[in-house]
Amino acid sequence: MDTLNPNWFLRARLKTRQLLLLIALDEQRNIHRAAEELHMTQPAASKQIKDLEEMLDVRLFDRLPRGMEPTIFGETMIRHARMALTSLSLAHDDIVALKSGLTGQVEVGIIMTPAMALLPRAIARIKQQAPLMRIGVHVEHSNTLMDMLQHGKLDFMIGRILEKEGSSGLVYEELTEEPASVVARNGHPLMSRKNLQLKDISDQPWILPPQGSILRHRCDMMFRRAGLEPPVNTVDTTALLLITSLLQQTDSLHVMPTEVAHYYQSLNVLSILPIELPCKMDAFGIIRQRDHLLSPGADMLLKAVLATAKDMY
Repeated sequence: MDTLNPNWFLRARLKTRQLLLLIALDEQRNIHRAAEELHMTQPAASKQIKDLEEMLDVRLFDRLPRGMEPTIFGETMIRHARMALTSLSLAHDDIVALKSGLTGQVEVGIIMTPAMALLPRAIARIKQQAPLMRIGVHVEHSNTLMDMLQHGKLDFMIGRILEKEGSSGLVYEELTEEPASVVARNGHPLMSRKNLQLKDISDQPWILPPQGSILRHRCDMMFRRAGLEPPVNTVDTTALLLITSLLQQTDSLHVMPTEVAHYYQSLNVLSILPIELPCKMDAFGIIRQRDHLLSPGADMLLKAVLATAKDMY
């Protein structure tokens, strides 16, 4: 068939067991093992997959001599099956929370910079209105969060949109760009220098993100565009505890998002060098699934994030 009724699954009487079978087949790649896992007979499992393929009029799996491999249609159904089952699981959690007198649960993913100030302020707003709301926060890189979002493990995320296959079903709302700053220990000799320029810091010892990372590439290109060689006396790491400890014990410099730098400076842990870097990360924003209906709690947190971002940025 060329087009499907949006409610095709009602006519097909789609069963939860078929969703579980799709996921088991994706993991096992073998109809016998998948059927065993779900305590089904192999013929019953084969019939359920065949019925689903006939209703959709596509082949979901290629039958190979040593197992089954999902087609592009199968991968799509498997992804949505995972999302549907995760959503049902979260619905149960919400019901339990409401029965316990809570106001629901929200799962949000976030990259480091907005995790330092934006989200804490938004959560503080929410807690004034709904003190018993349970908020789960996952701080990871954007690619990890994107995978969690697409598997239905997050209500929404705050990060960078990635230009890759599978991102077309996402809604992105930009919040702000992310400039970078140079930080050093309090009392560093360069703190008192006037008219500090890139040539003054290129030959200093540095703690930098590893080669291959976006920020490291942009930092290296910043020096090259100024006709300078990138720093060679470096320690490569993203571990913040190690970075802050090394900075406090040495005269090393480090580049980090300006918002994060201001946070550490406000705690009197590090100082921001008086130089404006021609280097910045891509903008970040709110990312959510286009067809995912937010729970009341998630919608409340999303609105708090937007209001807080408007105040901050």
